[in-house]
Amino acid sequence: MAAITAAMVKDLREMTGSGMMDCKKALTECDGNFDEAIEYLRKRGLAQAEKKSSRIAAEGVSDIYITADNKTGAIVEVNSETDFVAKNEKFRAYVEQVAEAAAETDAATIEEFLAKPWKFDTTKTVDEARAAQVAVIGENLKVRRFVKCVTNGFLVKYIHMNGKIGILLDVDAPYNDATVECAKNLAMQIAAMNPTYVKKDDISAETLAKEKEIVVDSSLADPASLPKPILNAVIEEALSTNKWGAEDKAAYEEQKNNKFWYNFMSNEGMQALRDIAATHKAEYLENKIFAGLVDGRFAKRLKEICLVDQDYVKAEDKENVGQYIAKVAKDNGCTFTVNKFVRFETGEGLEKKNEDFAAEVAKQMGQ
Repeated sequence: MAAITAAMVKDLREMTGSGMMDCKKALTECDGNFDEAIEYLRKRGLAQAEKKSSRIAAEGVSDIYITADNKTGAIVEVNSETDFVAKNEKFRAYVEQVAEAAAETDAATIEEFLAKPWKFDTTKTVDEARAAQVAVIGENLKVRRFVKCVTNGFLVKYIHMNGKIGILLDVDAPYNDATVECAKNLAMQIAAMNPTYVKKDDISAETLAKEKEIVVDSSLADPASLPKPILNAVIEEALSTNKWGAEDKAAYEEQKNNKFWYNFMSNEGMQALRDIAATHKAEYLENKIFAGLVDGRFAKRLKEICLVDQDYVKAEDKENVGQYIAKVAKDNGCTFTVNKFVRFETGEGLEKKNEDFAAEVAKQMGQ
């Protein structure tokens, strides 16, 4: 069993907006695994906001290089120990070189890339060039990751928050002012709204099933929003089986005509309702009203994670991204397809150790 620290609880709380004790319980149940803990909270309706990438630790920047023909490019993340160095011009120039080298590499992994000759001095490897920069800049640096893209369409890039977020977008469309402007707007949308997929068809059946299960479980874990017949049945079971204590029974009898009755129940009382509802999962899924509730929430979830279904942030009306793309294509007499995108947020997935950050960065680099 992994030791659950106060810092871990704090990080998960910031990631999900959940209560401190809920976060501690989730981490305990999931043996300290943050991704599993997020899913645990989502299934129980306790995650107010999922920020999958939010355990930001190392400083640094993401940068992007695209060739002159806009057909080949790469996005990279290079970490430093401090934000001060991340803003240093020498460091920025070095990261630009890393991105250019990544755009030309045939390496499939970061390990292979680091072992390749450094484009700007072939007597060194990429990793040896990194080590040389450490001596110049005076801080440990890490070339953490890269993605190279080659397309038959064209690539655009967008750098947000001075390199904290980088977007490399691959679209299939004729290259002109209108399509480039559209692609850049989409890149800004991705930076702001952080979709996971281009469209629903890109999601595997396994992932769709998992997301649907989470929606079902989180709906059962939200007693106040259950269809009234189901909620009444759950409450009746809580009363008849003594799963509520005397205080919760009294509170319910006093407040049952109040639409906010659940605010007067204890945490244990509400948990009892969630537990009862969960035991009738298969039965309730046969209920048309509950199934409709789940379908609505599932559709909302897909809208959040699929780019073309998101509300277009620059729209003056209620246009979504897919409609915006279709309008641009129609107005310009062409087709316009988003092939894929890569979104890097500097430091995502790295756990910060506030007490000695420099030592943590060195540890991450195996030094």
